[in-house]
Amino acid sequence: MELRARGWWLLCAAAALVACARGDPASKSRSCSEVRQIYGAKGFSLSDVPQAEISGEHLRICPQGYTCCTSEMEENLANRSRAELETALRDSSRVLQAMLATQLRSFDDHFQHLLNDSERTLQGTFPGAFGELYTQNTKAFRDLYAELHLYYRGANLHLEETLAEFWARLLERLFKQLHPQLLLPDDYLDCLGKQAEALRPFGEAPRELRLRATRAFVAARSFVQGLGVASDVVRKVAQVPLGPECSRAVMKLVYCAHCLGVPGARPCPDYCRNVLKGCLANQADLDAEWRNLLDSMVLITDKFWGTSGVESVIGSVHTWLAEAINALQDNRDTLTAKVIQGCGNPKVNPQGSGPEEKRRRGKLAPRERPPSGTLEKLVTEAKAQLRDVQDFWISLPGTLCSEKMALSTASDDRCWNGMARGRYLPEVMGDGLANQINNPEVEVDITKPDMTIRQQIMQLKIMTNRLRSAYNGNDVDFQDASDDGSGSGSGDGCPDDRCGRGASRKSSGSRTPLTHALPGLSEQEGQKTSAASCPQPPTFLLPFLLSLALTVAGPRWR
Repeated sequence: MELRARGWWLLCAAAALVACARGDPASKSRSCSEVRQIYGAKGFSLSDVPQAEISGEHLRICPQGYTCCTSEMEENLANRSRAELETALRDSSRVLQAMLATQLRSFDDHFQHLLNDSERTLQGTFPGAFGELYTQNTKAFRDLYAELHLYYRGANLHLEETLAEFWARLLERLFKQLHPQLLLPDDYLDCLGKQAEALRPFGEAPRELRLRATRAFVAARSFVQGLGVASDVVRKVAQVPLGPECSRAVMKLVYCAHCLGVPGARPCPDYCRNVLKGCLANQADLDAEWRNLLDSMVLITDKFWGTSGVESVIGSVHTWLAEAINALQDNRDTLTAKVIQGCGNPKVNPQGSGPEEKRRRGKLAPRERPPSGTLEKLVTEAKAQLRDVQDFWISLPGTLCSEKMALSTASDDRCWNGMARGRYLPEVMGDGLANQINNPEVEVDITKPDMTIRQQIMQLKIMTNRLRSAYNGNDVDFQDASDDGSGSGSGDGCPDDRCGRGASRKSSGSRTPLTHALPGLSEQEGQKTSAASCPQPPTFLLPFLLSLALTVAGPRWR
């Protein structure tokens, strides 16, 4: 019996060996036909793709079991997975950029329309209302509107000084026109200018225009600049390349299931989120300052309404100019007496003209307003859209996973977990760089933040500070928020007193072109307002510079 049992055992062993040698179906490698079809559809050559699974010791990213991928295939698919993720990131960024650009154009068009409409009203009504008092000074009025346009578009002009110089020049010209029978040399006009503040020849109009225009123009331009900075940040962050550890993790997420011969296995949702939270850890750190910027932009829209709001002021500049000229004509005799008292009796002009032109009082037709509710509609739409994208950076991993990664909808034990079909057990990481220290899918060095993104965090902080100052009615000098001088954030700024406000503004060459995010400022205009260099940063940036230094140093210094 013992010999017979041994004989049966040897017979079975021999039969098994023969079956293996003959290629029994139960022991055959799985076919790679489905993988070949998918790989070829992506444009790769099939010449080196195995027909059936091979040993996977050569794999560097995917699990080293039996595989349908050669080393070259793994490398090709790794490059493709990285490119696909980068494309998905750019697509998401382009959608956001397009929204911001559309908002910027809409508000910019509206604000410029208000100012252009005011200038057209002035040009159409002042000749009949004021005669030669206007027609002989059209350049002064034209220059004023040109400087208001430049100021709105970001030029480093001090609006109060711009208005003060306009009133001073206008007073000299109109006083001479109202007294053609007198000789008024430059020194006499200088004396007139020194007494102007006390005499208030134009009544309350200059003061009212200065107070209201400063608040209105600051609010309008800071809001539009905020849209430009936000778009610029999105554009630059979209150009940040993915790191090598992220590329490996994305390959494992997207295509390693193909290499293992199960291309139908889709990634587990939490697995995908951990991979992309690790890949986009630096981008998520934009979240806090991004929210601060958008909140400040929504808040500044409160300054668009009321008697000192953008809608009322920018489109009504000409009405204050008319009130000023009327006041000068009404108070001409009193003003002349006080000027003679302070500056002496001027000589009579023997060649002076005859009877003075009959005084005219300006009666202006109501200005043509934009379509009813235009600004209200723009603001309502902008607020809704800005609030919708507040969580853009921290929601990006989940958005990409759900929209671009074809996540599994099967039960947890049937999705791809990075090693095989099965349940994904690790917890999902938090948002931001510091929370990736224990990310099971992507090795992230939390002590080395991406410097491009840190720079963009700084730009968000600077713009937020500018908006908050504008909300309080403060005229904040526009400092360049771009590190490369390109895109919507381009421009030069010089806030220091020595190269900005302290410089003589009589020369247009001392003005700085700061065309942040505003299309249409020509090269000729830019040259007209070129800036001098500025050796020191403005004091309001110092807290932000310190914050950046601490951020760059990493968590160990916090």
